[in-house]
Amino acid sequence: METKYIFVTGGVVSSLGKGIISASIGKLLQDRGYKVTIQKFDPYINIDPGTLNPYEHGECYVTVDGMETDLDLGHYERFTGIETTRDNSITTGRIYKTVIDRERHGDYLGKTIQVVPHITDEIKRRMLREELNEGLDFVITEVGGTIGDIESAPFMEAIRQLRWQLGRNAVCVHLTYVPYLKAAEELKTKPTQHSVKELQGMGIQPDILVLRTERHLDDALRMKVASFCNVDLECVVQSEDMPSIYEVPVSMQRQGLDAAIMRKIGIPVGEMPAMKSWHDFIRKQRSATREVHVGLVGKYDLQDAYKSIRESLNLAGIYNDVKVRLHFINSEHITNENVEEKLNGMAGVIICPGFGQRGIEGKLIAAQYTRTHDIPTFGICLGMQMMVIEFARNVLGYTDANSCEMDAQTTHPVIDLMEEQKTITQMGGTMRLGAYDCELVAGSKVAEAYGQKTLIRERHRHRYEFNNHYTEEYEQNGMRLVGVNPTAHLVEIVEIPALRWYIGTQFHPEYSSTVLHPHPLFMSFVKACGDGTVEA
Repeated sequence: METKYIFVTGGVVSSLGKGIISASIGKLLQDRGYKVTIQKFDPYINIDPGTLNPYEHGECYVTVDGMETDLDLGHYERFTGIETTRDNSITTGRIYKTVIDRERHGDYLGKTIQVVPHITDEIKRRMLREELNEGLDFVITEVGGTIGDIESAPFMEAIRQLRWQLGRNAVCVHLTYVPYLKAAEELKTKPTQHSVKELQGMGIQPDILVLRTERHLDDALRMKVASFCNVDLECVVQSEDMPSIYEVPVSMQRQGLDAAIMRKIGIPVGEMPAMKSWHDFIRKQRSATREVHVGLVGKYDLQDAYKSIRESLNLAGIYNDVKVRLHFINSEHITNENVEEKLNGMAGVIICPGFGQRGIEGKLIAAQYTRTHDIPTFGICLGMQMMVIEFARNVLGYTDANSCEMDAQTTHPVIDLMEEQKTITQMGGTMRLGAYDCELVAGSKVAEAYGQKTLIRERHRHRYEFNNHYTEEYEQNGMRLVGVNPTAHLVEIVEIPALRWYIGTQFHPEYSSTVLHPHPLFMSFVKACGDGTVEA
């Protein structure tokens, strides 16, 4: 069949969960046997979020082909199992850069370059994805921001044009907020009406409305919204607060969101898919009674900053039949005097990734404490480097050991800049990014976690590496280098076999953990933490 296009927009306020709704639609259509992809268009002018502080935009997610992207792509992958690429994440910055580069090259033959048609044509080209020849049944496009934002106007104009161009092959899903006024004890639909009116003013009539709400909406309220917004009643769906984001696809299916989309497009609806694996997962999630407390030692006190790590731990907990209770522990506040108090009650600790000097001394203190007290510890990227530095200082005796990122003058740079990175001056998109091979040492804890595989492939996002000049000293003193890139001979994984679970990875395993296939290292880590469980 011809490729169908679904556009997901949002109104009233941001952070309503457009990414979760987009991922849910993708999952539901996927379970009907359709080949689907989901892409995110972000209105900001940055080329990508790679140089953004996590407080600005949350976690920076990385695709297999090395694109730094919005965290919503993590939701897309976790829900659908699709591996996204650089073509799934577009920003205003990338659009304008492409158009400006073409203008400099002379491709527009002297024409005056304007938002319409040149910018909107480039947006449309990327939304359609036709030149990629992927054989897709559905392309779901989420547009970031909120209707009315000046930055998103070119994207809305592109969608308006495509709706006319594609006819029944395109559907617009608009997500809005229905607030509850406690004093009046009423749910209010006026913000939704205004949001739809704003969208209509841009020439777009939404086909389906998803109403984000903290309270259940009755049929009378849905009928009111349908009537005032020119939308069929069956196309007014509510996205009520759920115990877990993974219950959203089930709720959307129960309300017929996927069926409404198919009817709008003119595809026979057929039988509702059973989604057996997904329902089995939900049942496991609901039935877990034991708790495992895990500390996240990092410097970004923001839930979205470590989104994929949090979700990977939660998924691994569900498959280990436990509830993982996460506790953020600010590494800036950890000292030798309070580390025991800070980590008290933690069955395991994650030393979180990051960049820069701030908060690293606290991470080093935490790594030393968990190593000497045999607490299961998982260091990710910079977290692994902290494990390596701590070991050099307190086991190898190199008291000034450090990373060249933190101290360029250290006499023991156990973490050093890659040779090819030393001449790079531009920050964005210049790190070691994307998936690389890693050979595992047979018999290691890591190899056991991966099911005795000898070769794995994981995603990276970093600039500094383990300094191979120190390999022999680490190996002789109890820290084994159990994962190495076979081409560049860069150390990817370290572990201390004498401890219950003390492993650091230079790569980011959290990027490849999905609902139906949780990552083996997180599974192994949570299992090791199980000794510290208590009854809920």
